[in-house]
Order: sequence, then C-alpha cells, then structure tokens
Amino acid sequence: MATFTAIRNKKQTAGTMLGVLSYVVQAKKTMLDGACLVTGSNCVPQSSYLEMMTTKQQFQKTDGRQFYHFVQSFSEDDNLTPQEVNAIGLELAQRAFPGYEVVIATHIDTNHLHNHLVVNSVNCENGRKLHQNRDTLLAHRKLNDEICMAHGLRVLEEPEKYPKKKRMKPGEYQAGLRNDSWKLDLIQTINEALEFAVDRESFIENMEYEGYEVTWTDARKHITFTCPNGRKCRDSSLHDETFLKENLEALFAYRQAVGFRPGTVEPDEGWMGELASGLLRLGRELERSEDLPPLPTSPTWTDSKQRRREALKKLAMGQKLSSDTHTQGMSM
Repeated sequence: MATFTAIRNKKQTAGTMLGVLSYVVQAKKTMLDGACLVTGSNCVPQSSYLEMMTTKQQFQKTDGRQFYHFVQSFSEDDNLTPQEVNAIGLELAQRAFPGYEVVIATHIDTNHLHNHLVVNSVNCENGRKLHQNRDTLLAHRKLNDEICMAHGLRVLEEPEKYPKKKRMKPGEYQAGLRNDSWKLDLIQTINEALEFAVDRESFIENMEYEGYEVTWTDARKHITFTCPNGRKCRDSSLHDETFLKENLEALFAYRQAVGFRPGTVEPDEGWMGELASGLLRLGRELERSEDLPPLPTSPTWTDSKQRRREALKKLAMGQKLSSDTHTQGMSM
C-alpha cells in the first residue's frame, strides 16, 4: 500500500520550483547501482525546469502558483523494488495529471521507499492551470489505491492514533536495531534537512519535502513533528538535545551570522558541536571587530547526550552497537 500526501509549498516562485526539483533528484537519494531512479511524464527530468518554464511562457501564465509537490510513500511490507516503486509513481503521474509535466524521483535513502512528484502548474498541451483542493486530493488518493490494488498491494488503512512516548522503550530500541523505527527515520530526516537549512523557514520546508509537518511557533515551548504515518513527536522526545527548539534557534542564528552554505555535511561532533566550536571562532573575531552580529546563546549540550546521539546515529544507519556504546550511550 502507499500513502499519497500533498506537500505545502507556501513560497511559489520559479526559484523555489527549481530548488524543489534540485532537492528531489539528488544523487545520494536516487542513485542505485549507477542507475538514476528519476523519470518524467511529458518531460525529460534533466531539462524539466526549462520545459516547465517554457510552458508557462508559451501560455503567458508565469505568475501565481508555479508547481505542486506530492509524496507517495510505500510500506516495507510491500516488498517492492525501487524500480517498481518508480514505475508505480510514473503510472500515477500519467493518470492523475494528464498533459502536465511531472518529475518522479524515487528516494531510497530511508527505511521506506517513496516517490516525490513535482507537477508543473500549467498544462503543456492546452495551457490550463492546475488547481488542487481537498476533493482533488481525495480523488488522487482513490486513484492511488486503485493502482496499488492493480499491482497486488494492500489498500491504505486509516492512520492509527499512538500514545506519546517520553523515553525510548525496549521495543523501540529493538526496532532501531532492525532499522525499523519511525523515530529514527525522523531523526535522520531532521539531520538531512539541517544540511540544507539556513533558517527556520528553510528547515521546515525541507522537512515538508519528505512528507513531515512541523509545528514551530514562538508561542509554543516545543517543536512538534508530524510523521507521514500520522505519529506526532515533540523535540524533547527525540533523545537528543540538538533538536530542542532553543538549540535549533541558536544554530540558525549562528548560521545567519557566519553565512552558512547549504549542503554542508554534518560534522563528526554533530551540529551542536559545530555551533560550540564556531562560537569560539566567532568570539575571537568579535575581539577584533565590532561589525559582526551578537553571538547566540550557547547550546544546551552534555557528554551523556553526545554519547546517546552517536548511538542513535549508528542505529539510524543500520549499524550495530558495541556493548560499551549500548550501556553508556543508550541508558535512560
């Protein structure tokens, strides 16, 4: 079975569309044995952005909504190959959006295979503007179910409600060892989103690209993440102080101050380690210059949390823990 989710892209510009297309076709997410799992409906993926912009210009519809972004996620129980997942995504794109240019990118870097569908807002055959609402989304989900059943897959069931968890339970730990934990998927997605985030808005947008909703407001003490499977998780339940609201705010303030470049791989000492060492460097600069912005508050970070973080990262990557790491890093 596969879920079909609409991603909210509030910023609708040509540059944002290019950014989304560039994000979903990343080689580290779509390459398998030298083959790229990216296809196009009514377009060639490598030139999709130019084709989409040409369509808009041809029909003089370059303003307003630029694109739509959807995620089609599959269950591990489906036992599908990445190639089959991409083929199902292409079939959905052709039937749901006839005449529209669509890029289908299959991501294989998480525990569950999923397709990203980026749809041009203007039909390349007749110039009609695509409009989406709750009813059209329900129609797409019904079509998605029909395609799944035709391929012998189960139809999506109603999402279940799960109790909130404050601490990692033995079952969750064992799920991590099996590389089968939704919370570890969330942690991995957050780390990847941070690689390309310069501020809160870009971080939230990157999370939405992967089907996660982020509730982050000034009025609330915590950040709440809603996973594609419907489960909710607060920042304080992620077993890592890195993702606390105040620490992410400090991290983004630091990145704004020093001109962070998106795409920077997470350092070995973690994002908070980067921030802590960066604050020292920035402090020395402040001694010689009064033009730099003020330093953000130092992050909340402890040695025990770092050991736990390293253990969680190993679990997220499917690695086994040594007995020493288990007792020191994962003890609650």
